[in-house]
Amino acid sequence: MAHTRFAKQELVRIPRVDHFGLGPHHRTYGGCFRGDTLECTVANHKNGLHTTMIQNSESLLALILELHAQIRAAVVTACERSAVDDLSGVVEDEQAGDTIYAVDRVSEALLVGFFAERVAPIWPMVLVAEGIAEGKIVLPAGSAEDDAVIRVLVDPIDGTRGLMYQKRSGWVLTGVAPNHGPTTRLRDVELAVQTEIPLVKQHLSDVLWASADGPLHAERYNRLTGEQTQVRLRPSRAGSIAHGFAMISRFFPGAREELAAIDEAVVRATLGPPQAGKAQCFEDQYISSAGQLYELIAGHDRFVADLRPLLDRHLATRGEALGICCHPYDMATMMLAEKAGVLLSDDRGGELDAPMDIHADVGWVGYANAEIRAQIEPALLGVLRERGIL
Repeated sequence: MAHTRFAKQELVRIPRVDHFGLGPHHRTYGGCFRGDTLECTVANHKNGLHTTMIQNSESLLALILELHAQIRAAVVTACERSAVDDLSGVVEDEQAGDTIYAVDRVSEALLVGFFAERVAPIWPMVLVAEGIAEGKIVLPAGSAEDDAVIRVLVDPIDGTRGLMYQKRSGWVLTGVAPNHGPTTRLRDVELAVQTEIPLVKQHLSDVLWASADGPLHAERYNRLTGEQTQVRLRPSRAGSIAHGFAMISRFFPGAREELAAIDEAVVRATLGPPQAGKAQCFEDQYISSAGQLYELIAGHDRFVADLRPLLDRHLATRGEALGICCHPYDMATMMLAEKAGVLLSDDRGGELDAPMDIHADVGWVGYANAEIRAQIEPALLGVLRERGIL
């Protein structure tokens, strides 16, 4: 079969006008403001800001869905056949990115080969993922990074720790953007796919995907029958975090007492002091950024904040280093949450964005809706300022 090698598309630059209401470096899905101009393709200029720049994106989506299904099946099989102690063994803890456990190798073994054989001959690419030497590889092998037409950010398993101990589902994440070289960012992502890896005792799992110019799609997969059914996922419409799940992430040792204090102060500022015999709201420390985004998308959580990058200075005063944080690959599919209606910001209340690499620390906040944001954000930012974190 002959494969077509796509050339990079021509960019046009459109002057920024005031009615856009966008900042000088605001990125849209499908274009990016640089100074006073918007960079996008000729097709985007003609058809609107959110038109995808990736050619034959539907064919690319089908391949990514196929890869995710293969990873899901391989990891579930490995979990069925292996003891917890085998899957939770540390394989690599020196490379950039998160610690690599034995279960991670199951998914990583499929990753490079699939993209090299099935994707790169059609879409020359830069694959960015943890577990790869230097965090990225250019495919086809031997080709130049500047010749790549897409940049693909992958987390083969997000939520490894919960999955390998069979406590919570993990997730396969892929975000695809036109290749803008090292300046490519999460806001450039035009195709995102997020696939749940279920527990061994769980037969249903969800798959979510979207392109920049389309709506959110979600299907529920039955691994016993192979049936796939469309599902509707919707963020909570509640106007308050009262009697709902709302939390600040504090998964690991290092600054948990400070994060807990921030959490407590925010809840007191919004709901008042504890009432005898009552639980005002609840928390769920799901050790997976993608899992947390899914819980917001599905209406299970109303507010989630991951503030770990802000605590670097706090820890430095104690002579300690900041531990593991969320990274860009953990947020590769954040477009799906925004497509669902979840409101996202960075940990300072600004636009959420990050480079498409494996190094950057990412702080983020998610709100189920505008009312929840109006209730929580002023209190959260106020507490962070009072404690000298902002």
